[in-house]
Amino acid sequence: MNTTFLLMAQYGGKAIIPVEQACQDYFSHLSPNKLIQKLSVGEITIPLVRMEASQKCAKGIYLVDLASYLDARIAAARKGLTAMTR
Repeated sequence: MNTTFLLMAQYGGKAIIPVEQACQDYFSHLSPNKLIQKLSVGEITIPLVRMEASQKCAKGIYLVDLASYLDARIAAARKGLTAMTR
């Protein structure tokens, strides 16, 4: 399975996922504002896309970047599992 294609199906082919939607679907333990803060300082390594230069503009996450992040988290989990079971 390709994570990018799965996300494309989930989000109806949108290239940029609104922060609020990504937060609800993948970061439900965070509020949208807290997610934006973590993205902005690099605690969560996904680039934050701002539609304009304004602080109040729409913010989102590029679908391919979200897929890469999820793939990296899955790889880390698999590596951890392998280390525990050896």
